Amino acid sequence: MDCYGLRPVDSSDFIDIDGYVVDRQIIKSLNKLKASLAKAGFALRIESAYRPFERQLSIWNRKAGGELKLLNAEGLPMERPQDEEQLMYAILTWSALPGASRHHLGTDIDVVDGNACPEGYEVELTPAECDGMFRPFHEKLSELIGVAESFGFDRVFVPGRGKIQPEKWHIAHLPTSRKYLENFSLSELRALYEKIDIACKSALLDNLESLARDYIYPYFV
Repeated sequence: MDCYGLRPVDSSDFIDIDGYVVDRQIIKSLNKLKASLAKAGFALRIESAYRPFERQLSIWNRKAGGELKLLNAEGLPMERPQDEEQLMYAILTWSALPGASRHHLGTDIDVVDGNACPEGYEVELTPAECDGMFRPFHEKLSELIGVAESFGFDRVFVPGRGKIQPEKWHIAHLPTSRKYLENFSLSELRALYEKIDIACKSALLDNLESLARDYIYPYFV
């Protein structure tokens, strides 16, 4: 599967850190970012990192099938649309297209402040958390990004860019991710969808070009 620079989890490019898999090339920068945030009293904690195609496909299909909840643009549970195309767009509110998720790259991570998490709390990665318990952490992260002291990490899903909802928790090591983005092929993604069991297949194939314009290419930064 070459459509997005996809590599298996056992690739020598990857390394396990805190129970999550990331590209080896981001480790030094990540450790520097952690140290900088630690000086300000925050503990950068990874909640998600590399995600293989099969896992993203599973997330997509389980959301389509009702096994995982769908959230609206405000991060609140919503009813599952019966129309296939409407369901596809509902899933896309917070979930990337399988085969076109930046989490496939190994350069992108979802982060929170471990120091702010109550014991036993299960992180959901929602706007409410970013504006609540993790607000000071994200404000500090924004400050570091704003003065180019985030060691190559930046937010990708931001207001005004594409149609994916903003995700303050998702940061990417851009110098590394750009190299993998060059491998993307929409035609190969289409060929992949044609031969796998993926929910909303007809809607995906009928709208793939416009989906790429709104949900994939804007995030090639």
